[in-house]
Amino acid sequence: MVFRASGTPPPTSPPLIAPTVEEWRAMSPAERERLLVKVVDALSDPRRAMSEGRPHHKAKSRAIDMLTLHFGSTGRTIYLAEEMAVLYPGEEPFVPDILAVLDVPQPEDDPRMAWVVAEEGVGLSLVLEVLHQGDRKKDLVANVDRYARLRIPEYFVYDRLRQQIHGYRLPGPDAARYQRVVPQMGRYPSAVLGLDLAVVSDKLQFFYGMAELFGSADLIGRLKGMMESLEARAEQAQAQAEQAQAQAEQAQAQAEQAMMGLQDAILAALEMRRIACSEEARLRLRSCQEPATLQRWLLRAMSARTLDELFAE
Repeated sequence: MVFRASGTPPPTSPPLIAPTVEEWRAMSPAERERLLVKVVDALSDPRRAMSEGRPHHKAKSRAIDMLTLHFGSTGRTIYLAEEMAVLYPGEEPFVPDILAVLDVPQPEDDPRMAWVVAEEGVGLSLVLEVLHQGDRKKDLVANVDRYARLRIPEYFVYDRLRQQIHGYRLPGPDAARYQRVVPQMGRYPSAVLGLDLAVVSDKLQFFYGMAELFGSADLIGRLKGMMESLEARAEQAQAQAEQAQAQAEQAQAQAEQAMMGLQDAILAALEMRRIACSEEARLRLRSCQEPATLQRWLLRAMSARTLDELFAE
């Protein structure tokens, strides 16, 4: 790491300046690792994280989660990182909330400690900052000048406190000053991401065409809602099936009762006409489960003189 004067800083704490391309190439792997550890340690500021608070962390994590899921599903090659130190040659390192680099694969087990432009050979494509309780002048003034000077094509700021989005874009590859991104129907288009940014229900939201992107928590919530709906439908279907079964059982019982009534009526008619009913005839009568046959036998029982006439085919 090279220490250089920038303005008139206190002699005890000169700003850290990233090595040039030549200096980086001359360093051994061990020297590079020690340098990056020093940079990451110097840029780690617990007080800043505490001052921003949990809302800042949640908004930032939700944003990168949505982007990671989207690009993972579309197969587009883009590298995304959250709070990763960035080293441009000869510049002060910085740590954006979210960075994106086009055409760089996203490894599952990323060994990078920082994005070193001298090593990667390419700078950032986009930076997204979440502003909550932090330094408004840094995000909305200083970073606008700095990121444009570093030729970062797009820069967006989600002002969570005021629920606003600020978008900046370089008008050309050789430009060093940003132009504001003009919203279209409340959405700020990002040419780098191929997405639109908007504030919806007090949250930063991304849109792919007309489709709204969802994060893991959103998807889990939706899946949970779907499961609850399916469970409710299953319970309703089960209740309807049980009700139908009860009705069927009731109808069956009524049918059996009606047939038993017909059988009793036939036996009563035979007894009234003093026709003896053998055990075999009684068993045949009781085993018959056809209402039409029982009704025919009942009519015959009124005039039949023998059991043979009753059961005649």
